[in-house]
Amino acid sequence: MNINWYPGHMKKTKESIQKSLVMIDIVFELLDARIPFSSRNPIIDELVGRKPRIIILNKADLSNPDGNRQWQSYFNEKGITSVLLNSLSGKGLDQLVDLARNIMAEKRVNNAAKGIINQPIRAMILGIPNVGKSTLINSLAKRKGAKTGNRPGITKTTQWIKTKGGIELLDTPGILWPKFEDPEVGLNLAYTGAIKDEILDTETLALKLLHKLCKEHPHLIQDRFQVPILDTEILQVMDSIGSRRGCIIKGGGIDYEKTARLILDEFRKGLLGRITLEKPEDVL
Repeated sequence: MNINWYPGHMKKTKESIQKSLVMIDIVFELLDARIPFSSRNPIIDELVGRKPRIIILNKADLSNPDGNRQWQSYFNEKGITSVLLNSLSGKGLDQLVDLARNIMAEKRVNNAAKGIINQPIRAMILGIPNVGKSTLINSLAKRKGAKTGNRPGITKTTQWIKTKGGIELLDTPGILWPKFEDPEVGLNLAYTGAIKDEILDTETLALKLLHKLCKEHPHLIQDRFQVPILDTEILQVMDSIGSRRGCIIKGGGIDYEKTARLILDEFRKGLLGRITLEKPEDVL
């Protein structure tokens, strides 16, 4: 299954980020806690350089708690500050603001010595599409100022947003990279909705996801869908899910498109349980 998506505006976004970094004090790099490796755009390291950075493991309410601990330990060992966040509920926001202020404390002291006081911390939010940037901004700003949606590509231009935490946020459109060298990265991005479903074969995608979950989390599939897993072909599992959920076409056959969308939707919403699709030792 070949996944390759790089709209023209992505190139413009990269150029805009490069120009804007001179105005930035700190970078908030937003990752999907379910796929921290796959949701890390490798060009962001190159773009950001030595600029202070906090990695935000967003959607931590959807990922496995043990997986969250493993990934935080990994980033901490690399000397990268990280924080777990649920941008929808706001859990972790106070810790994020405190971390940013601590990291910028020395610069603020130096500015105060020069007579520059009460200067806001300017932060840039970077991340792939649909990782939750706009939701994070709305939560920090305590308003509904940024457009949000459960599909990639909502944010189209850069914009500054003031927050009550003394932080000014520069939002940027989500940026992917032109080629996924590891096919698993492309699949993980597709599973979590970072790539538009419209350009994907959702039936094959859902079947691959189901295969992965039946192998690694069989009890979650059994509990959610009440279907047999052991010694059962994956297509038969999908058939059983479609049958139990009423995804039937005229004549009694399984509506595979509807079944596929149901499986993907319930995974993305966390209805199957808290699942982390990759661990540090698996991908690094």
